[in-house]
Amino acid sequence: MLKIYDTMSRDLREFVPIEEGKVRMYVCGPTVYNYAHIGNARPMVVFDVLKRLFEAEGYSVTYVSNFTDVDDKIINNAIEENTTEAVIAQRYIDAYQDVRKMLNTEVPDITPRVTETMDGIISFIKELVDNGSAYVSDNGDVYFSVEARSEEH
Repeated sequence: MLKIYDTMSRDLREFVPIEEGKVRMYVCGPTVYNYAHIGNARPMVVFDVLKRLFEAEGYSVTYVSNFTDVDDKIINNAIEENTTEAVIAQRYIDAYQDVRKMLNTEVPDITPRVTETMDGIISFIKELVDNGSAYVSDNGDVYFSVEARSEEH
């Protein structure tokens, strides 16, 4: 039996997949405005180990990690270098993947870019707000509602 620490309950809990024999992992990836740093390397290693552990336990794993390729820092770098945001993002995605190889971690099964999935992101955020799992702050930002999540447990 595989147990995982649940930070909300502050306890070890038995891992039970949503779908028998399958694990779907979504890991927030880097914002690609500069070279990878230790904060980027940590999730590469941690979630690679977790994926391999699930596979060793017999699960079929789909591992998704995005690239945030739209950000003020990316735009500012592009302006400074007189190039496009896509060029900046691709440079640092390539560098990030080089670090992944050096760390001997596997490439996720799916690596979507925020710019390619924006409509879906907006739709998902709207759904979270509509069902009370998130809320819009006074300044227009949207935040996940910890209270709503706590009520589910």
